[in-house]
Amino acid sequence: MQSIQTLGAQVYFYQEAYAQLSNHLKGSNYSSVFVLVDENTEKDCLPILLEKVEQLQKATILRIPSGEENKNIATCLQLWESLSEADADRKSLMINLGGGVLTDLGGFVASTFKRGIDFINIPTTLLAMVDASVGGKTGVDLGPLKNQVGVIREAVMVLVIPEFLKTLEERQLVSGFAEMLKHGLIQDFSYWQQLSKTQQFGTLEEHIHRSVSLKNQVVMKDPTEKNERKILNFGHTLGHAIESYFLNESEQETLLHGEAIAIGMVLEAYISSKLTGLPEDQLSDIKTTFKRFFKSVVFTASQIESILNLLRYDKKNSYGRVNFVLLKSIGEPVIDVQVPEDLLKSSFAYYME
Repeated sequence: MQSIQTLGAQVYFYQEAYAQLSNHLKGSNYSSVFVLVDENTEKDCLPILLEKVEQLQKATILRIPSGEENKNIATCLQLWESLSEADADRKSLMINLGGGVLTDLGGFVASTFKRGIDFINIPTTLLAMVDASVGGKTGVDLGPLKNQVGVIREAVMVLVIPEFLKTLEERQLVSGFAEMLKHGLIQDFSYWQQLSKTQQFGTLEEHIHRSVSLKNQVVMKDPTEKNERKILNFGHTLGHAIESYFLNESEQETLLHGEAIAIGMVLEAYISSKLTGLPEDQLSDIKTTFKRFFKSVVFTASQIESILNLLRYDKKNSYGRVNFVLLKSIGEPVIDVQVPEDLLKSSFAYYME
């Protein structure tokens, strides 16, 4: 499958990925190589990588616990200290082997250690393959607040190896599928229609390349998110607030990123029908599709209030205003839209109907 050139990295797919990593390590005079894993990727993915890429036999393995709750500055501090104790220098390389939490955090650690060392992302979840590992966004959370600290810096290489998806339970696959559906909603109506007909999640490999390509087209036009790149945040304004709320409530079951974003897309589609002209039949299609793939969540009035209070921390805000990405129609997004509070609340009522 053809590789994709991003602003700073080449994205390689399938078996070619191993060969390209091997060639890169042979041709680059790195002083040391580190592989960052969590307990899941150390067990399920690292042995495969070490078997396929001989040059990694002498790499130093760095370990962090899995989970969004560990995507924080404390974990970064632990890794900076580990790199320092292992005599890492500016000619060192860090390979991030894991899902979106690990590639976000690992990329941030590498981007800030010694003012920046090279890093390679090897995403092992569908979400990371089609979203988190491509585009140069790195960062960590502040408490329950998503991605509040970070930098935009591209990996030197991204390797998409779908065999790692076999290690995932279906809930993780469906979470990543939400971001693929988003790519259709904001850029490609025919892709949306194609994905919405999906019957089983073991057949998504053919669509991964398309999603990476669609995201990359947006990032290439607007690397630092001044304008067009904002469209990638459709569903994320309310979705991130929902994710943060459930992350911070110990009595509530935590939602995976894609599960929260799926709710956010239904909410923001409803708002789009009221403010930017999204046709009613498309709104109904969006709601029906997400309800088919994702379990419904019931929100109380107090939960909705708490979620809306979290909107003030959204990264797209400017001058105290909450900015939304909405849809004129499927494939035609609109950026920087302000939404009245009563419409935000009624979007939850529509979602729960």
